[in-house]
Amino acid sequence: MKKTLVLGASTNPARYSNLAINRLVGYGHQVVAVGLKKGVVAGVDIDDEKVPFEEIDTVTLYLNPQRQKSYYDYILSLDPKRVIFNPGTENPEFYKLLRTNNIEVEVACTLVLLGTNQY
Repeated sequence: MKKTLVLGASTNPARYSNLAINRLVGYGHQVVAVGLKKGVVAGVDIDDEKVPFEEIDTVTLYLNPQRQKSYYDYILSLDPKRVIFNPGTENPEFYKLLRTNNIEVEVACTLVLLGTNQY
């Protein structure tokens, strides 16, 4: 299964990032997470620092475009195959940067992709 970084992770069960972690784990994906506060969701530790994870296939974003800027270099350094821009995270400036670095851009909802077997 694909190793996924949930960026903008939250321990709040009402947040979509929390639902995504639970659903990804439920589908058997390996999940790592970075958020503002440390915590644990579905057995996944949420780090509050930019951890240099290895072998990331997908980064799924739960940060608005302004908050993303401080993560551009971090995401590029992980060399993921794709970045999923969930609703509310759309960022044409970042799309260009990712595509320049041969990283696939997907404007979609991780929860919908999982639910429709398109993840």
